[in-house]
Amino acid sequence: MNKQVERTYDVVVIGGGFAGAAAALASARNGAKTLLIERINALGGAPATMAINPFMRYFTRIPETGETLYLARGIFEELVTAMREAGEMIANRFNPEWLKVVLNRKLLEAGADLLFNSYAISAEREGDRVNTVTVANKSGQMTFGAKVFIDCTGDADVASLAGFPTRLGRPSDGLCQPMTLCFLIGGVNHELFEKSQDSIIPLWQAEQKKGYIKNPMDTIMVFQTTIPSVIRLNATRVIRRNPVDAWDVTQADIEAREQEVELWEFLRKFVPGCADCRILSSAVQTGVRESRMIDGEHILTAEELVACTRFDDRIAAGNYDIDIHNPEGSGTSHYFFPDGQYYTIPYRSLLPKNAENLLVAGRCISTTHEAQASIRIMPIVCTLGEAAGTAAALAVRSDVSVGKVDVPTLQKTLTDAGAFIG
Repeated sequence: MNKQVERTYDVVVIGGGFAGAAAALASARNGAKTLLIERINALGGAPATMAINPFMRYFTRIPETGETLYLARGIFEELVTAMREAGEMIANRFNPEWLKVVLNRKLLEAGADLLFNSYAISAEREGDRVNTVTVANKSGQMTFGAKVFIDCTGDADVASLAGFPTRLGRPSDGLCQPMTLCFLIGGVNHELFEKSQDSIIPLWQAEQKKGYIKNPMDTIMVFQTTIPSVIRLNATRVIRRNPVDAWDVTQADIEAREQEVELWEFLRKFVPGCADCRILSSAVQTGVRESRMIDGEHILTAEELVACTRFDDRIAAGNYDIDIHNPEGSGTSHYFFPDGQYYTIPYRSLLPKNAENLLVAGRCISTTHEAQASIRIMPIVCTLGEAAGTAAALAVRSDVSVGKVDVPTLQKTLTDAGAFIG
């Protein structure tokens, strides 16, 4: 049944994380009338909803010269520069509240429309073309038409709602990487805590062996923030839960909250500098590393990453390690790229099979379970979003399907805008 269309755009982007914000910004800057839809009240994605911070590695060092080669540039570099100039970024740590403001300003300056607190609930498809996407919000339901849609939901929600094929987790059992609830601890004696950091993991593992700690995480990832007395923990681990099943997600939230308290009690009891610490806040959503991924025109593999493949249709580059948190329990496997090496990501991995006017950007592009473990970080998904938004605007301008976008023109447009594609 056709629904009454609220508004029609050249490009509608669903999901306002790093991928979605970059996609909408690139689309608008390239002349497309653009709408960005986000399910919470702010842009930024993982930092805003999952308390993810800092940025993971997005550069490599050239062995012969010692030069630093930054792989995530373009819009990502622009955002980093804006936060540094405002004094809201130290090293790779940043103030997520300032990021929200920066993104709002840039999208509005580019002429994009923003719609917050709106959740995609259906997509109407005719043949291989998406006609409309419907969201639920305080107004009830709103339906939007577009020449091109970009799915930046992280979970491939729009692709799934429209009936394009997706996969979940690793092929052997469908399990995804564990979910994690990140949280902030305040009241930390910074000087004492800094001196004790090397002892935290051995102490944690010793307490785990006593059998009363439920958290299967065998290490504790602690990150400094932009405030000396506040630290961020990325150390809860919820296994064997489906990130796109509402009941499983609820149980994950409950389990993670208990692990949060468990970690706080451990820090307070055993770690110097934390005797008077308190839980300040936790993420509004238990963090998801992996969920649905599309079946695209090309499925990017770990073997292609390790081989540092230079695809003819490359639109982004990266070298973050293949970082797989065990879906069944403790342990994390890694493959680290040697200095000077990086891989590229093909445009075809952003294209759902046979889709005429749907692109996907973010951690849910077409990859294997193993390759997704590397491309999922914020700097990389930002570059994927910029590529998708640029491609969408070019498709509108040329009146062609997303699969028929001229790749050399796309690549030149990206590099002219400051992107690095290898």
